[in-house]
Amino acid sequence: MSKFQAPKGVSEYFPPNSEQFEFVRDQLINSAKLAGYSLIELPVFEDTEVFTRGVGESTDVVSKEMYTFEDRGGRSLTLRPEGTAGVMRAVIESGLDRGQLPVKVWYSGAFFRAERPQAGRYRQFYQVGIEAIGLDDPAIDAEVIAIADQGFKSLGLRNYRLEITSLGDNESRAAHRVDLLKFIATLDLDEATKARAAINPLRLFDDKRPEMQKAMAKAPLLLDYLSQKSAENFKEVKSYLDQLGITYQVNPRMVRGLDYYNLTVFEWVSDKLGAQGTVCAGGRYDGLIEQLGGKPTPACGFAMGIERLLSLWS
Repeated sequence: MSKFQAPKGVSEYFPPNSEQFEFVRDQLINSAKLAGYSLIELPVFEDTEVFTRGVGESTDVVSKEMYTFEDRGGRSLTLRPEGTAGVMRAVIESGLDRGQLPVKVWYSGAFFRAERPQAGRYRQFYQVGIEAIGLDDPAIDAEVIAIADQGFKSLGLRNYRLEITSLGDNESRAAHRVDLLKFIATLDLDEATKARAAINPLRLFDDKRPEMQKAMAKAPLLLDYLSQKSAENFKEVKSYLDQLGITYQVNPRMVRGLDYYNLTVFEWVSDKLGAQGTVCAGGRYDGLIEQLGGKPTPACGFAMGIERLLSLWS
């Protein structure tokens, strides 16, 4: 027997279990293909700044979880911890954002985060994702959600729910930030948490520590500060979902773990999976392409975790 073993926290698939992995992955990809999305294949490592600028320095992904290394040329590179920032980099580099829009793509592959391995959380994990680039129509938000919903239905999944909210526009977040910072100033926070709040106070809603969740229980909610335009946008998204017969719950405390989101955000959650209950998540990120050096271009998408879906499916 070989003394070598796979690194801790890495998910592997070999017969006969690899057939289940392949089936679940391919059903989800097929849902995107049927909706007219095309393959985009990306490198597994990028310039580190793609993620520090794109994902956000205040996020746990960037501050704690990235596998970053220096190559022989002295360049800082990072194994991709998520897909969207890399897709947007590729869109800008290839000029797709300056061509015929919308651009609709899907991707699938391995991603990497330096986390403490536990059920549903791996250091190497697999995702299927889609991105719809170039339209700010609320109907696109609903389309993206419907593609994931169809993928789940094709697998016959049960015991999950769709949660949605709106993070508003710049006007909404600016108004909310004033009152949120006033509230946060009344809390007794450690220095690291204060630093995170200074960069992006919304991050405190995403803090999983019980004491922080209790402390934020009475914090002002962004959903109550939506501008008229943002409120109307969210109303239209919900109307489209109602027309499609997609059931959802509004969760005003959802902020997502990445900084690039605005307006509609969503998660599919299952109580069957315990602490790692989110099986798919996404939303709109209209400012990300511009943030990475492209021209202002709206976009919306999601990523779903194959390992967690396998647990829900089995």
